[in-house]
Amino acid sequence: MKFSIMNLGCKVNAYESESVAALFEAAGYERTEFGEACDVAVIFTCAVTNTAAQKSRQMVHRARRKNPDAIVAVAGCYVQIDPDVLGDVEVLVGTADKTKIPAFVEEYRQTGVPVRHLTDMQDMPFEKMGMDRFEYQSRAYLKVQDGCNQFCSYCVIPYARGRERSMAPDDVIREARKLAQNHREIVLTGIHTGRYGREYGVSLAQLMKRILASAPGLERLRISSIEITEIDDELLGLMQQDSRVARHLHIPLQSGCDTVLQRMNRPYDTAAYYARIEKIREVLPDISISADLITGFPQETEAEHRQTCDFLRRCRFSFLHVFPYSLRSGTAAEKLNGHVAPDVKKRRAAECMAISEELYDIYKAGWLGRTALVLYETARDGFTAGHTSEYLPVRVSGVHPAGEMATILISELQDHQLYGKAVNQSES
Repeated sequence: MKFSIMNLGCKVNAYESESVAALFEAAGYERTEFGEACDVAVIFTCAVTNTAAQKSRQMVHRARRKNPDAIVAVAGCYVQIDPDVLGDVEVLVGTADKTKIPAFVEEYRQTGVPVRHLTDMQDMPFEKMGMDRFEYQSRAYLKVQDGCNQFCSYCVIPYARGRERSMAPDDVIREARKLAQNHREIVLTGIHTGRYGREYGVSLAQLMKRILASAPGLERLRISSIEITEIDDELLGLMQQDSRVARHLHIPLQSGCDTVLQRMNRPYDTAAYYARIEKIREVLPDISISADLITGFPQETEAEHRQTCDFLRRCRFSFLHVFPYSLRSGTAAEKLNGHVAPDVKKRRAAECMAISEELYDIYKAGWLGRTALVLYETARDGFTAGHTSEYLPVRVSGVHPAGEMATILISELQDHQLYGKAVNQSES
């Protein structure tokens, strides 16, 4: 029996989909590439934007077209908030109980009755998953937190994922130890990662200290994303003291204009955000700081957009993830008047992306002539690509084993790409 699996979402989704893949393999299934011949096709959906939802629907159609006799199982956020759109499948699972997907597939195989498993997410416990390794990537993801209590006005995720909850600290340590046996880098991930452990009286920084002490072979521990309000002095102190904590923080901004931030129901203003950014750089001068940004939020004027553009340059981000605002049904922003025209949203997004590219090149250029520890990932065309602690992409001459780390002299910036050579590699 063969299965394939497709993940369309965030790092949380990636962790969950790989955990489910491990369960299928433990049950005797053989994994194959999505789109190839298989008996079961599993799709992990995303609902964060209209584009993500559309891709989820497209993947269901693709699975049907490529393998008309296969059992199609669809899971995740899009299923949770809009199950009827994806109802014509054999197995439909929302945000909870994804570990039961192999059992649900077997249930359908035995009964021929489609399985629809949707649960009220508001009081769900943390669903523990786990695996020993990520087969197709150098770094490992470890989901330690789920859910969100923030309810930003544009966001559907609290409705799809439920309230905040965390993996028990001892369980995290066990999972981290297993992953550290096969990966040099672990990325801690969650829907609201920085709020880890509130129910256990444990902070994210305290958890990270335990991981680093318990997995001495681990060479890099990274935070996938963290809110500006959650970067406290304890975390900065740990980053300053232990070089194994990645020198990169992805800190969602969403807008560089206070009036827009208020409409978004974000828990900070630009002054507070900037002050914390400056504090971070005071402690860690070379750190890479990236951010998420939404353009064309309802009622956003050209003047507000210009304020955002100015603020991006002032913050000197290393790079940005920019998204045109996507209306999501059931959110508070849906009820706002003054929705921005699609072409205006796209134009503003393009302007912000141009700023991102400009800032990224400046940050990259600052690393020329310096050495950095690079995690090798993929080899192609005589180069091996990888990332530094600062999440800088570097291409290294030669073919090197994926998953290994090496000290690289960064020597060239060409067409927005950094190049380097291992310091112990002889000149040719």
